[in-house]
Amino acid sequence: MQPVTYKDLDIVYEDNHIIVVIKPFNIPSQADITGDIDMLTLVKQYLINKYNKTGDAFVGLVHRLDRPTGGVMVFAKTSKAASRLSEAIRNGEFDKKYLAVVCGVPTYKSGKLEHYLKKDSRNNTVVIAPFSEEGAKRAELDYKVLDDVKGFSLVSINLITGRSHQARVQMASLGTPIFGDMKYGADIRSKGYNLALWATEIKFCHPTTKEKMVFRAFPPEESSPWKAFDIGKFLNINKKQLADSQ
Repeated sequence: MQPVTYKDLDIVYEDNHIIVVIKPFNIPSQADITGDIDMLTLVKQYLINKYNKTGDAFVGLVHRLDRPTGGVMVFAKTSKAASRLSEAIRNGEFDKKYLAVVCGVPTYKSGKLEHYLKKDSRNNTVVIAPFSEEGAKRAELDYKVLDDVKGFSLVSINLITGRSHQARVQMASLGTPIFGDMKYGADIRSKGYNLALWATEIKFCHPTTKEKMVFRAFPPEESSPWKAFDIGKFLNINKKQLADSQ
């Protein structure tokens, strides 16, 4: 497989203040100890080349997706935009919705999950911990089962907090780990596939115009396990509408 470059970036939207892109699976949001190419670097390279910059380009990382997760991300192109978007996230004014395929069918078709999570940096894992334990952070999400096929479920997830591995750990706590997530106990039938967790929508106010912005991205519907489900029906938008809105 050819290495990813800035020329491969899928740009959803760009103006003078923000740039919205689709993060592929298995690319870090920012540089890590692996030294692998990351989204922040790719966006910088794209801007440097597009605008013939002689030096570095400012790109603000205002939110992250775990490395195995794909989907829609927004980056800031100015420090002011970065500050205002970061503040919106702190104030709970930045909505993030995901689609996931999980192994099994949750007992309850919808619900709210609240836990305290603690990260083990040595093993790059996250565990549910007592709220009083040092380093434990509150995590909350809402989920809804949209469909189930042959023992796998398509689930909509609304992250209320943004903890590392949050959706993965909390869905696994129901006995329904995310497809492909062998780290948290996924069905052996999903081994070798990409993690079936996709950031499908972000919603926020533009940092300067204050216009309400909504960006959606379909998961790779031609790939397993997504192709088992009618994704468009559950997003309530078809691909033509999505293209026309961008």
